[in-house]
Amino acid sequence: MAGSYAPAIQFLIDEMGRLPGIGPKSAQRIAFHLLKAPVEEVGRLAYAITDAKAKVRFCERCFNISEDVLCPICADARRDPHVICVVEEARDVVALERTSEFNGLYHVLLGAISPIDGVSAEQLKVRELVLRLGAEPIQEVVLCTNPNIDGEVTAMYLARLLKPLEVKVTRLASGLPVGGDLEYADARPGVRGPAPRRRLSRPGGWCRPGSTGSTGKALRYRPSSWSGRTSQLEERHLRSLPVGGGSTPTGFTNTLRRCQSHDKTT
Repeated sequence: MAGSYAPAIQFLIDEMGRLPGIGPKSAQRIAFHLLKAPVEEVGRLAYAITDAKAKVRFCERCFNISEDVLCPICADARRDPHVICVVEEARDVVALERTSEFNGLYHVLLGAISPIDGVSAEQLKVRELVLRLGAEPIQEVVLCTNPNIDGEVTAMYLARLLKPLEVKVTRLASGLPVGGDLEYADARPGVRGPAPRRRLSRPGGWCRPGSTGSTGKALRYRPSSWSGRTSQLEERHLRSLPVGGGSTPTGFTNTLRRCQSHDKTT
């Protein structure tokens, strides 16, 4: 039919248009560029895509991308095991590593809570984060989600969920514009990107099993009010989310049980 592309070309344009950030016009330009490119160049591109898809996996510990069971950061014994940085995507790990300001471990959520996109906390790697807090000697959790509405809701949800546990929860304090993404964190020498941070909650609740205070007794949970300021949309969505924070002596167990129960219902 006149005025339309051949089926093979149209199929290529349609598939290019499925990529994030690629509109119809950009898909057409890329498709025709590939048609004019040498066969060797197109073959290298096709091989790079299939090879990466076949070899790259998620780290079994932090869910960063890796070609091995553990990513290079988790396998590095020189990293500080007492501080863990929680990010949305694996590309955020690369952005933070470029700043050379963080020497701890990471945990990738593989997304952020987004009511508009239908992404809930149960679809993220939140349960795995709680399990790591119980199994590893983590003393501080740095919430490095993006400074937009989805990232802020995710950070506030995690802060409330982890509140009963004996762990300090902090948030990036400066270096990133509101509404921006962590992948644009400044990596220039002398510029402090995500290093400064502010505390969201103090260690509270009953500690992890076996933890005691200076007197040898189990540390009790003392509820404290939430001091963060949120928009009406954030508050309304947060009220509908399951959060930790009970006053029972099983704060860690209850937090994990909440994650497990909501996994079963989804």
